[in-house]
Amino acid sequence: MSHPLDIHVGQQLKKLRVSRGQTQTEVALGLGISFQQVQKYELGRNRISASKLFEISRILDVKPAYFFHGLEDETIEDEVLDREVTRIASLLTKIKDERLRSQIRSFISDIAASGAQGN
Repeated sequence: MSHPLDIHVGQQLKKLRVSRGQTQTEVALGLGISFQQVQKYELGRNRISASKLFEISRILDVKPAYFFHGLEDETIEDEVLDREVTRIASLLTKIKDERLRSQIRSFISDIAASGAQGN
């Protein structure tokens, strides 16, 4: 059974990686590990060592403390948003046509920049 802290750190990794537009493979290459290992980190199935966490923070350009933010005050709303972001990111990675993925990212960016909000 995964420890809640390992799950939180993994979720933080995934959220940051997705927001940076990087794939699991890209992060894995930077760490010298398989993308499957990054996947296990993100799911909290495997614990991230301190040295790997430090390397990840350098690759994704954040302080290591980033991965521990929100441990005390994480809200249900944040968890729901994280799941939605993860679901959308997962669907986006299944689109193999990079040009189409780029167009979708641009479309989402344009909508977000316009301040459009759903009701």
